[in-house]
Amino acid sequence: MKVEGLLFDPRSGMYILLLKEIDGARTLPIWIGKPEADSIALALGRVVTPRPLTHDLMKNVLNSLDVDVSRIVVTDIIDNTYYAIIYLVEGQMEIPIDSRPSDAVALALRVNAPIFVEDSIIEKRNTDELEEWLKNLKPEDFGNIM
Repeated sequence: MKVEGLLFDPRSGMYILLLKEIDGARTLPIWIGKPEADSIALALGRVVTPRPLTHDLMKNVLNSLDVDVSRIVVTDIIDNTYYAIIYLVEGQMEIPIDSRPSDAVALALRVNAPIFVEDSIIEKRNTDELEEWLKNLKPEDFGNIM
């Protein structure tokens, strides 16, 4: 998957992280908070801040410990809450770390790790809701997240 974009949902006051298949048309919308959306936007824009922010700090710590992020996987949705795993690799050992998808994506963008979503999650998620929401968008609905 790749980050297709970030949208502001004026109805909920939250942001939507839109993931899209690289070689397909399926999408996965994940509603996230403003701080997480800001962090993802900074990574997408390759903005360098004067001091490391949280996800930059995570990257720096992993680099200092010679630990790589092999991939992140959105693994489940329970009661409209998504779950993800960040897979760390140290030598021959792979270490799964529980994460919110927004944090996992923010880190993956910084370390250039691939983003995956379990097929069952995309099938579970009712994309008709997103498609209907997108059809009703007006230009003024797009907020500035920076």
